[in-house]
Order: sequence, then C-alpha cells, then structure tokens
Amino acid sequence: MSSLSSSSSSSSSGVRSWRTAFLTLRDETLASPPPSAIVNLLQHILFSNSQSLIAAAPDLPHHEIASDILFLMELVPTCSDAGEDTSLTFINMCHLIHDVCQRVSLEINSPSWALMLDTFGTMVESFLGKAGSKRVFSENAARFKAAMECIETVRVLVSVYHRKCSLPENVQLVKFLLRVVSCSHAELYSFSHSSGNQRYTPEIGKRIPRHNSLWEVQTIACTMIAAVFSRDGSSFPGDIWQSTMEVLRKVMDALASKSVLVEDTIMSRFYISLLHCLHVVLTNPKGPLSDHVAGFVAALRIFFIYGLTNRTALAVPGTVHRQGPSSVNHGLSSTEPTKNDSGPYRPPHLRKKNGSGVRRHKAQDSHSSSDHESSVVDFTSSDSDYSDTDGSAKDSASLQMSKARLAAIACIQDLCLADPKSFTAQWTMILPTNDVLQLRKYEATLMTCLLFDPYVKARIASAATLAAMLDGPSSIFLQVAEYKESPKRGSFTALSSSLGQILMQLHTGILYLIRHETHGGLLVSLFKILMLLISSTPYARMPEELLPTLIMSLQARVEEGFPFKSDQTSLLVVALSCLTAALSTSPSSPKVKEMFLDEISAGFSGAPGTPSVLFTLFQYAEKSTSPAISFEALQAFRAVSHNYPNIMVECWEQVSTIVYGFLRATPEVPARQWKGHSGNTVGSLGEKTLTAAVKVLDECLRAISGYKGTEDILDDRLLDTPFTSDCMRQKKISSAPSYGLENTKETKGYEPKASESGSEYWCEAIEKHIPLILWHTSPMVRAATVTCFAGITSSVFFSLTMEKQDFILSSLINAVVNDEVPSVRSAGCRAIGVITCFPQISQSAETLQKFILAVERNTHDPLVLVRITASWALANICDSLRHCISDFSSERHSLVALLIDCALRLTKDGDKIKSNAVRALGNLSRFLQNRSPSGIHDKSVICVGLSTPTNSVEVLSSSSDKKYGLRFASNLNQPLPLGDSDWPERMVQAFLSCVTTGNVKVQWNVCHALSNLFLNETLRLQDMDWGGGFIVQSVILYLEAMFMIATIWAFWSQNHLSRGWLWLLTFGIPREMCFSRPCELEEDGSKNEAPSVFSILLLLLRDSSNFKIRIQAAAALSVPASVLDYGRSFSDVVQGLEHIFENFGLDQISTPSSFKYRVALEKQLTSTMLHVLSLASSSDHQPLKDFLVKKAAFLEDWFKALCSSLGETSTQPEADRKKEMISLAVQSLTEVYESRNHHSIAQKFRNLTNNIS
Repeated sequence: MSSLSSSSSSSSSGVRSWRTAFLTLRDETLASPPPSAIVNLLQHILFSNSQSLIAAAPDLPHHEIASDILFLMELVPTCSDAGEDTSLTFINMCHLIHDVCQRVSLEINSPSWALMLDTFGTMVESFLGKAGSKRVFSENAARFKAAMECIETVRVLVSVYHRKCSLPENVQLVKFLLRVVSCSHAELYSFSHSSGNQRYTPEIGKRIPRHNSLWEVQTIACTMIAAVFSRDGSSFPGDIWQSTMEVLRKVMDALASKSVLVEDTIMSRFYISLLHCLHVVLTNPKGPLSDHVAGFVAALRIFFIYGLTNRTALAVPGTVHRQGPSSVNHGLSSTEPTKNDSGPYRPPHLRKKNGSGVRRHKAQDSHSSSDHESSVVDFTSSDSDYSDTDGSAKDSASLQMSKARLAAIACIQDLCLADPKSFTAQWTMILPTNDVLQLRKYEATLMTCLLFDPYVKARIASAATLAAMLDGPSSIFLQVAEYKESPKRGSFTALSSSLGQILMQLHTGILYLIRHETHGGLLVSLFKILMLLISSTPYARMPEELLPTLIMSLQARVEEGFPFKSDQTSLLVVALSCLTAALSTSPSSPKVKEMFLDEISAGFSGAPGTPSVLFTLFQYAEKSTSPAISFEALQAFRAVSHNYPNIMVECWEQVSTIVYGFLRATPEVPARQWKGHSGNTVGSLGEKTLTAAVKVLDECLRAISGYKGTEDILDDRLLDTPFTSDCMRQKKISSAPSYGLENTKETKGYEPKASESGSEYWCEAIEKHIPLILWHTSPMVRAATVTCFAGITSSVFFSLTMEKQDFILSSLINAVVNDEVPSVRSAGCRAIGVITCFPQISQSAETLQKFILAVERNTHDPLVLVRITASWALANICDSLRHCISDFSSERHSLVALLIDCALRLTKDGDKIKSNAVRALGNLSRFLQNRSPSGIHDKSVICVGLSTPTNSVEVLSSSSDKKYGLRFASNLNQPLPLGDSDWPERMVQAFLSCVTTGNVKVQWNVCHALSNLFLNETLRLQDMDWGGGFIVQSVILYLEAMFMIATIWAFWSQNHLSRGWLWLLTFGIPREMCFSRPCELEEDGSKNEAPSVFSILLLLLRDSSNFKIRIQAAAALSVPASVLDYGRSFSDVVQGLEHIFENFGLDQISTPSSFKYRVALEKQLTSTMLHVLSLASSSDHQPLKDFLVKKAAFLEDWFKALCSSLGETSTQPEADRKKEMISLAVQSLTEVYESRNHHSIAQKFRNLTNNIS
C-alpha cells in the first residue's frame, strides 16, 4: 500500500513539476525578454530537469502535452537570434521532444503540423550547417544525434497522424524531408572534401568516410519520402515532384562522382532507401525527365555489380565464358581474399566462420571509441553465396546489397518507361558493344546483371528492363542499326554502328542464356526479350550468319526440351513462337534459304546428329503432340511458306500428309459464337490448331501457284508516261508470299523442282482436303477454307477442269449467300473480289451477274467487317464489268443500275467502305455512256433544276487509252437504258461529298475516280456544271478552311504561340490574305462564278499534306485530251500548275514518310505541266497568253533544267519519249509568244527546241 502511495505521490510530483515549469516559462516570456534570456530560461527551467519532465509526460493529458510542446517550438525562431549558444539549447530541446513523443501519442492539427515541420527543419539546418570537420568529434556527434532525433520524432508522429493528413500537409512533410536530405547530403559532401579528412577519401583506393548517423538520417528521410509518394504522389503538384527529383539527382550525382560504393549493412540500407525513393518518384512523373536521365543512368550503373566486386572473381574473367551461366554464380560468390589491408590477421578457419562477425566487431569498436565519429569501411565484396534458386545468404549484408542491385535495375526500367526518347541516348552506357560474355569490373551493363548476378530476382529484373527497352519506340529507333567491325579503340563510332554492335551482343548473350539457363521463370523472360529483339533487328544490315545462327539455336533448344515437367509445354510453345518470329523476318535471308535447301537435299531429317529445322517443325506439328505445340509449329511452318516459297514444292508431300491427318482426326465440335465481335468466333484449342493447319495449306498453295496479289485489270499506278514510269512503286501485298529470293543464285548447285502452274497441287487439295473442311461446323475452319480460294491465280484456275472451276465458284457463292457466320461471308467476298479480276472471268457476263447479286446482298450486312470486303469486291466487279458489258442482255441491264445505286449508298458509310465505293463509281464512270438523242456532239446540259433530254448509257471501248496525254475515241453504240439519266451528276455529287468527309484514302480514290470520269468521251466536260457551282464552291471553301486550320496549328505548335494568337490566326485573318486563289477571269474580264472539279483538284494538289493525294490529283489534271475538255478551267489549271512549280522548293514535308514520294510528285507534276503547255497554243484565252508571257523567264529556266536532266535517263527509248513531250510543249509556247508579238522570247524557245533535237 505504501509503494502505491509512493508511486502516486511521485507521479503527482512529476505532473506538478511539468506544469510549474511550463507555466513559469510562459509567464517569463510574456515580457518579451531578449533571445539570450530565453535560452537561459529554457536551460534552468526545463533542460536542467528534463529527465523528471520526460518521466512525468505519460501522466499528463495528451492535449496539454501537445500544447506545451508547440509552445516550446514557437520559441525556436527567437532562440535562433541568440548566436552560438543556441546549439546546446536546440540539442536539449530535440532530446526532450523526442523522448516525450516516444512515450505519448500526440494529436496535432493542421496549423500545428506546419509549425512542427518548420521548427524541426530550422533545427536540422542549424545542426548540420554548423557541424563541421574542425569541431571535435563528440560535438559533431551530438549534433548528428539531435538531427536523428528530429527525423525520428517526425516519423513517430507520421505513423500516428498520416491517415488524417490532407494533401497540403503531405506537401509540407515532403518539403521538410527534402530539407533534411539536402542538409545531410551537404554535410556529408563537405566532410568528405575537407582538408582534415583527405586520408579517408577514395584516393587511397579502398577506404571511404562515413558518418553513421547522417547516413541513417538520409535513410529514414528517403524511406519517408517514398512512403508519402506511394500514398499521395499522384496528387502532388508538379513543382514538388520537380524539387524531389532535383534533390535526388544531387545525391545520385555525388555517388556517381565517387564511382565506388561502400559495401556494408548501414550503407546498403541507405542505398536501398534512396533507390526505392527514386523508383517511387519515377513511377508517376509530373514533369520532363530529359535533363535528369543521363545523370541518373551514370549513377545507377555503378550498382550493377554492387557487392560482386570480388578480387578473385575478377582475376580470371575469361573463366566465366568457359564455364557458362551455370557456373557463373560460383565464380561471383564470395571467395577468400588473398590479402586484407584493413584489419588484423585472422586464421583461415576464423575467416570462413566469422567473417561477418569480425566486421560487426570492428564496427562496434569504432562505435565505442566515438559514438558517431567517422569510421573506415573495407571496400571488399559481400559474402553472399546464392544459388540459382535463391538460397539463403551467409549474412544480412549480402542480402541488402542484392536488394540494392535490384532497386537500381528497377530505377533503370522506370527511366526507360517514363522517357523512352531520352533514354535511348543512354543505350551505349548500359548495354554492351563487345565481349558480352566477359565479366568486367568497371564496364558493368544490364547484360552483366543478367548473365552473372547470383541473385535470381536481380536477373529477372534485368530481363524485364531489357524487355521494356526493346519494346515501344525503340523498335523504330533500332531500324537504323548497322553492324560493322569494331573500330580501333578511341576512334569515332557512328550511332548506327554502335546500335549494330549492341544488337549483336544482345543476340549472343540471350542465345547463350537460353541454351544454358535452368530457371523456368527466367527462361520465359528470356524468350520474351528474344521475341522483341527479333522484331527490332534489321537483319539485312547485320552479319548474314546471325539469322541462321539464331534459328539453329532455337531449333537446338526445342530439340533438347526443358527439364521442368510442369512448364515444359509452355516453354516449348514460347520457344516455337520465337522460332516463328525469326522465320517471319523480312526481307527473307539468302543464308536461311540455303540452309533449308541443304536440309531438303539431305532428306529433311538428314544424318544422325545433324540439326534440321524443317524436320523439327514437321515433328512437332503432328497431331500426336500437344495441340498448343502443334499450333505453334504450324505457325512456324506457315512463316517458312510465306518467306521462302520456292522450297514449298519439295515440302508439299509432308504438308499434305500433316494437314490431312488433322482433317481426318479432328472431331467436328461446334464453336461458340462471340457476340459483338464482328462475327469472329472463339474456338477451342483444337479448332485453332485445325485452322492453323488449313492456313498452312493455303500458304503452301499460294507459294506453289506463284500468287502475287490481286490481278488488277485497271491498277492504281500513275499514268504511264516517260516521266512517271520510273517512279512506279511496287505494291507489297501482305497476303502474297515473298518471292524476293527467287532469282538468288544457289551456291550448292541445288534447285528445287519448279511448278509451272501448281494445278496438280490444287487438284489434290480440292479432291483430298477442301471437301473435308468446306462444310465444317467450326466457322473459323470454314472461313480459313474459303480464304484458300482467294490465293488462287488465273493460270491455275483456268488450268483446272470445268468441274473443279464450277466447284470453286459455286462454293464461293454458297458461302457468301447462305452461310450464317459473318466471317465466312467476308472471306467469300474477298475471294470473289480476287477471282473477279481474272481476264476470263471478267469476260463472262453470266459469272459476273452471280457475283454481283451475291456481293450486293452483303453490302447491306450490319457488320462493318462484311461491308468492307463486300465493297472491295464490288469495286473490282465494276472494273471487270467493262470487258463484258456488251454481252449483257437487256434483262441484265438493271444490274448496272443496281451497281450504281449500291455504290452511291456505300459512299455514305465509313471511310474504309467509302473508299471502295468511290473506286467502284470511278470504274463505272469510265465506260457508262451519256449520249443525247441528237448525237454525241450536241450540247447536253446536265444541271440541277433544269430539264434534261432523255439520255442513255453506253459502253466505251476497253481500248480507250492515252498516249502522251492524248485520247482515242471509240465508236460503240450499245445503249444501256438504266431509267436514270442523271448518273454523272449523282456521281460527281458523291465525289464532292467524299472529298470533304473522307480520310486521305478516300480523297485519293476521289482523284482517281475523277481521272476515270475524264476518260469518258461521251461526257461534254466543257458543258458540265459539275453538280451545281454552289456545291463545288462550298467544297472549295471547306477544303480551304481545313487546310488553313491545319497550317495554323502547325505554325502554332512550332512557334509555341499562345491560344489567343491561335484564335486570332484562325478566325481573325481574311481568307484572301491566307490563300492566293488561281485567276478565274473570263475573256471579258468577268469572274467565273461556277468553278469546276478542276478547282478541287488544284486545291488538293496545292495544299494537301499527303503527297500521294497530290500525285493522283496531278495525274487527274493531265487526263483531258484537249483544251475543249478543260472548258473554262484550262486557264486556272495552267496558272495553278505554274504557281505550284514556282513554289515547289518551299513545300514543308510534314511527315517523314512523305520524303519517298517527293520525287514521284515532281515527275508527275512535270508530266502534267508538259501536257497542258502543249495545249496552250490551242486556247483563245488572251489573259492566259499574257500570263505565259509574264512567266516566260521562269518557264525558260525550267525547260533548261528539264533538258539537262535528260542525261540521267536510263534507256534511249525513254529519253526519246521525254524529248518528244518537251518538244511539243516548247513548240506550243513558241506559237503563243509569236501570236502575242514577242518574237525575242519565241526565238529563245526555238533555240531550246533545236537543243532538244
């Protein structure tokens, strides 16, 4: 009882002492005494009796303690003015507050929180700002301890208070922590560079200074910053994020400047907290990183071998290459040092058993001699001895160092993801350019971690980082890579060469690991890296042996298999996927083709022990293996068929057998419909495998048949003139096999059997394979089967018997009309679009009629997938129709009207459908004849609101063509009464609508369609109102507005103008100031109020940013054969072309892809300009002749330059054709100048004519 009363009495006494002390202090400070007096009051009233006050704190109400503590903090600014005597005061105050907060949980409101952080920040700055190397260690230690108590007090309060913190309070906390990190970093930096501690600097090689308390302060601060950013970083303002990055950058730069890291537990903890903090901050970037990426990478790369710099391991680096990754871990594990310069001699048995204990003992000795003075740390490796399966470490320090490496690699990945563009410039810093399998102490890279790190998590993190680097924009960046032999040391290396060397080393290292790695999870990551590496590497500019080596290495790994029973199938699948990617690389490799030819000559399986890629694929594609493995093997062989089609004749027997085995063994299980996915179905794995087998059959048939794409009757190339013929680009058809190596000379003297047409193989497929799957219950299989027919060529098709031809045609029509699955109908429409272009089919009116009805029905389908392919087939049908329209009986004429109505309806659909519809209308407009009863030469007015005579539609001869811009008339008189005489007007209105509402592909097709319309000789182009002048004028105004806005936006973005300027430029400038319209004056000087479609073509030619549209617009302007056909627009066309040529050099290319079309555009403009100038002498328009006189000097210089370029022509016939076109234009201009009495100018052009001839 007495003890309880004694305890109660003591407690009451402590409470009274606390309250007396603080009441006295409050009373004394009411009179505003000087700072020195307040310091003395604190010392005598509080700090002299601090232990009893601290003991009494738990017995007081928490709100009272909080109030007194905050009052104490309010005195800090006043005490700061007291001079040097404040140091001890602040130390005692920190100690008092720290011990009280350890015993009492304080509730602090928002204003108090700001006061507390500001006060602690002031005291920390005072401690660390005044702590210098010239002071005795004990005094510095007291300051460091006080700084530690400040940060620990805040951490304790945060642990209680953080759930109630608002965003502004968290911002204040981050600012405080950044002050702490900055101050402690400055103190550490000044100490390491002070004159009294030079003996501790890295200059002696192995010893580095350390203040334990300050490193721990930074560790706690970085940990707290990471916690705050993890919790609320996404809500922080950008300036806080930027300030944090700057502070972290300073700390990281200091580490990089040392270029050496301390390997012990305390420093490892600091490194981990720092790197984790950087990782969290980088995860949610709030500003640009371009200024920080290089500095961070330089600092982070020194962590790649942190804890692994073992002298013995680095002594013989070549052993790593000889032993391989399986023994790399033993080579990097801690071994017995040959010499220890930083400690007393220890017997070998004690070194092995008590290595870490001795270090701890030494640290304790150092700590006892001086509580917080700097100690010397040995720069030796850790004692980790991890196995590939992450066994336990020998000591905690090794584990900490491993975590530091892992954190550094994670930060590298964060930088790559946050700013991939800036990060690509650092590739040479963190990726090897030579000797990837050799471990180097001072040139550690990510591949060093991946190959040699004993910590499997670090290796997996390295793999993930490499995958992130190879993914995304870098795939484009790496296309400039080119491998060259390493230059002499110190010489300049181009970026392309550096990237080529990096890619070569990545291939070497990844393939080596894939062959030797035994960790299943890491193997999956390695295959992912390899997949990305294959897709990013331009193998055409790499060593020719690289791709065959890659393929053979993968084949060997697949043959060896994988030891993990649970993951064996999945690893085989991913390995085969990589093999598929390697076989799919474009362009195909001559060395790989040679390798396949060797395998075929050896009988696929070859000699025992000889690897064979084809045999491996056939083996794994068989039905007896897992469906997933079979699927990937079939995909790989499909890639072989596509990229190396010339070997497929020799492989046909194996392919036919394997596919037939699938077809006979696969049960027909109905597939479940996947609603809302454009008619696609989700099939089982068995269905997908069977579908893959059918696609292999399809690809082989295409390869053997020589399929090179749709056999266009009227292709979309430029008009065949001598200036444009050499600029025709070869269209690449993705569905056609790659025949790029068909003329490659074989080094082995072996050539596979050639197949003239492939008809015998198609016959076998039709008799043996297709009947089994054409009516399969799986829509995926049926769609793949119908797609096979889209790969047949005309030579193969018409070499088949009539029975088999009818089978193909009836199967297609049945699929398009009767199948319920949209994907099957879409495949059928695609095949019909291909077969329609066969010459014999296009001459069969009966077959085309069936195709028309089947395709038109699918243009009404609700799914876009079906309407796209149906509209594509419709456009091909309209092109083929002109070859057999004369064979149409009168009852079939309604089909032509059906095609017109269908195409007009589709011009109101989406862009992909609209472009095909415009192409269909253009094909129709070329041969449909518009003729009045009084004769073709009578004036026929087709205009909105005016009555038109009864017209009819006739067919133009398919031989209508041009030669040097001239057209030859045909004399067909086969009327096609459609019951609708306004088809030209409706078509033109559709074209105008599509120009304003469609994308660039639609606009290109409009230009092409107008070219076809101009080829229709029955249309009086000079008399057409083109759907009404108001409509054309509206379209011109709309296009001008769009081009103006696009130009202004580009100007605004390049010059960083304000949005106010953007509004002013867009809406405040008159249109007349933005565009120079071509002159549109009649002979009497009146303005032409009814612009034609030629004005639209000129506008597209002048202002479109798409060069392909401009090329086609220029080609369309060259189609009319006479001045009469241009009508009133001829003057506009000539002046517009001259203006474009005069300013051609000023054109700004908006996209890099336009560069390859610039030459083609210039040559097409040249051809069009020559054509219209050759017609100029036939014009009676006097203002036009005056314009040509005004531009005579420019035209003379242009012709001289054009004549000088004739020497670059490759062939003499082509040069003669060019000279003929130039001569016609020069002679025409000479006549113009003679008619205007400008004889001197005319003489100059006569001299040009003489020079040409």
